[in-house]
Amino acid sequence: MNARRIWLTGASSGIGAALAEQLLQRGQRLALSARRREPLDALAARWPGQVLVLPGDLTDPAAVAAIAAQIDAEWGALDMAILNAGTCEYLDVRAFEAAMVERVMDSNLLAAAHCIEAALPLLRKGDQPLLAGVASAVTFLPLPRAEAYGASKAALRYLLQSLRVDLAAEGIAVTLISPGFVDTPLTRQNDFAMPMRWPADKAARHIAARLEQRPLEIAFPTPFIALLLLLAHLPGRLQLALLRRMSRNPSQDVSR
Repeated sequence: MNARRIWLTGASSGIGAALAEQLLQRGQRLALSARRREPLDALAARWPGQVLVLPGDLTDPAAVAAIAAQIDAEWGALDMAILNAGTCEYLDVRAFEAAMVERVMDSNLLAAAHCIEAALPLLRKGDQPLLAGVASAVTFLPLPRAEAYGASKAALRYLLQSLRVDLAAEGIAVTLISPGFVDTPLTRQNDFAMPMRWPADKAARHIAARLEQRPLEIAFPTPFIALLLLLAHLPGRLQLALLRRMSRNPSQDVSR
């Protein structure tokens, strides 16, 4: 992956910031996008000549198109797009809020769709192009309070898996990234136990190394994924009984 041209979204904190560090250490050229510019400028200062700072609101199609135009002007193509930007809010079923579902879908699904629309013309001009998107291990099993977040990530999974089929003839690979719990500013707001949680730098090292192999999916940590898949394959009523024991009334909402 020497000196590949990579667009990474959600690069200001968490997995995105740690992944940017890993890719820069590997000599890649990064176009970094996030709402906040300051962390991106800090990376650019530490890695001169390797970083394009392209902040913007990825839920705004015009802003995404402007970012893509700047990448085109600077590089003329992309070799990889990693769609990592997103958010999480947990739902209180006692006061179901459709607006929350809309907000999370907007950030996790529609923003990714805007980025895919902008990235594909650039990837078509790239070298061994790869489109990667960060979904979630939550897509393997319906979990309590995760209605909005899980639905958005499940939709992103389906979108990318379908694109994989349609883009194969063009030589554009598609990789799904499905993390379990990772220690980030977002997950630190969670008010529940997070088993097998990885530090962000460990997750980023794993993702960066696996991306070099262009796999269909990067899911981790393996024991946690195996547990979710096991529960997902239980008979429906037994699965429901186990999951109901996990469910409880939220003491607080979580959002970014």
